[in-house]
Amino acid sequence: MKAVERVMAARASDRMTATDYINALTNGTFLEFHGDRRYADDRAIKAGLGMIDNIPVTIIGLEKGKNTQERVARNFGSAHPEGYRKALRLMKQAEKFRRPVLCLVDTSGAFCGIGAEERGQGQAIAENLMEMMTLKTPILSILIGEGGSGGALALAVANEVWMLENAVYSVISPEGCASILWKDANKMAEAAQCLRMTSHDLLTMEVIERIIPEPEEDKAEFFATLKAQIIETLHKYQSMTDEELTENRYKRFRKYGQTVKIYSFEESNM
Repeated sequence: MKAVERVMAARASDRMTATDYINALTNGTFLEFHGDRRYADDRAIKAGLGMIDNIPVTIIGLEKGKNTQERVARNFGSAHPEGYRKALRLMKQAEKFRRPVLCLVDTSGAFCGIGAEERGQGQAIAENLMEMMTLKTPILSILIGEGGSGGALALAVANEVWMLENAVYSVISPEGCASILWKDANKMAEAAQCLRMTSHDLLTMEVIERIIPEPEEDKAEFFATLKAQIIETLHKYQSMTDEELTENRYKRFRKYGQTVKIYSFEESNM
């Protein structure tokens, strides 16, 4: 598939959302928490506690919604500052009780309206980046659809980042990139190729650790495999000391760019 086709697949209206993953992974044990204790509850972020097999896990998901009514209520998965502060509140709680954190990322980006800016959108994202880097509990982030800009990165400072095969992860949308570079949003296909935003590109550049094949028909088998992979990974990181855990996360981000090949425009379209 071309990059632009994966972008469209990541945005598909019938794609599974964070709620689907939470329900399948926790088998009905999920208890949702609300509010950031400062301003309000942001429904773009669904967060709480659940049992994955026999492991209590704090789960934080960017939720787009299933239909028009849900999508409006959840702001199409674009979180406000209070959403990121709610996420951080639960991550600090997880650290206190030694629970691992699972983040499910699916957003075109953080909400950029006037109200969000007035309430400190940039600061809320920056605080998440800083606090997650030193959080003394395992963090696993999975991009299940779109991973747009700082809105996605605010839940992706983790010990490992995985992507669904047709998920995308980029600093900017291909339409936004095309509008800036060529003053023409219709050139999004070319921009998508140049951005190297697909799971296969990012695995090659060592930005992510694993690609998860997309489920076809047997979703039960898909979730059983995914759950086993999550449990194995959490057990691995739970066996580390606090120092080993945070050092692992620090080194993961420090190595960015060390093995990147510089691609020409012609190569990106091959």
